[in-house]
Amino acid sequence: MSFLGEILCRKAAEVEERRRKTSERELITRASDLPPPRSLAEALSPRGGPVRVVAEVKRASPSAGEIAAALDAPAQAARYAAGGAAAVSILTDGPGFGGALEDLAGARRQVALPLLRKDFVIDRYQLLEARVAGADAALLIAAALSEDGLAGLVEDCAALQLTPLVEVHDEWEVEAALAAGAQVVGVNNRNLKTMKVDLSVSERLLPMLPETVKAVAESGVRTAEDVRRLRAAGAANFLVGEALVRAADPAALLKELMEA
Repeated sequence: MSFLGEILCRKAAEVEERRRKTSERELITRASDLPPPRSLAEALSPRGGPVRVVAEVKRASPSAGEIAAALDAPAQAARYAAGGAAAVSILTDGPGFGGALEDLAGARRQVALPLLRKDFVIDRYQLLEARVAGADAALLIAAALSEDGLAGLVEDCAALQLTPLVEVHDEWEVEAALAAGAQVVGVNNRNLKTMKVDLSVSERLLPMLPETVKAVAESGVRTAEDVRRLRAAGAANFLVGEALVRAADPAALLKELMEA
């Protein structure tokens, strides 16, 4: 079984276990009392606009291993907000990433920026969890979903007023994302089979996206030089995680990236 396939099997079991502990009806009730989410799409730049960074909170990853096991997620989110990030991505998957929904809820109490729940979303239940924890947006990975499944979750996001950030890795997935109505598309430079990063993926796929779609270049962006390279391909928004977590001064790196 592939790396992604193993995660999706685990995730399906995890969702059912969480559903047994907290019913969908209870989450719907909690969500109904919340204020409207912030718009991730409005926080991002159009093609050719100024650089915007979605700064990511992550403690580990399968490709990098442990990055910062003791990272305080709310405090890191606050650092990003102070440094000028447009939004904050919170990894909420536990195994392999060291994240939890509690990180998202904690970050919500610290920052007013749009928050993205970054996880392997396969079920509407996870979107409800995200909404209740304070998310404004949710990652949907095209490679993890059928075309119908992706379209259904995009609709579920709309019903919950969450912005879906649809992640793509190849031309077929770009077409699937656009067919599903995605208005924010993330181009992931990481191959989920080999885990290798290749910035030319963004250079190849970004031109396929209509100007009405907000595009986000993901993975492998570490330096101002990387930003300049991908801006030449049409990128204005960048999701940056590991480099910011490892940086001694995340605000200084954010400034450098945004001024590239």
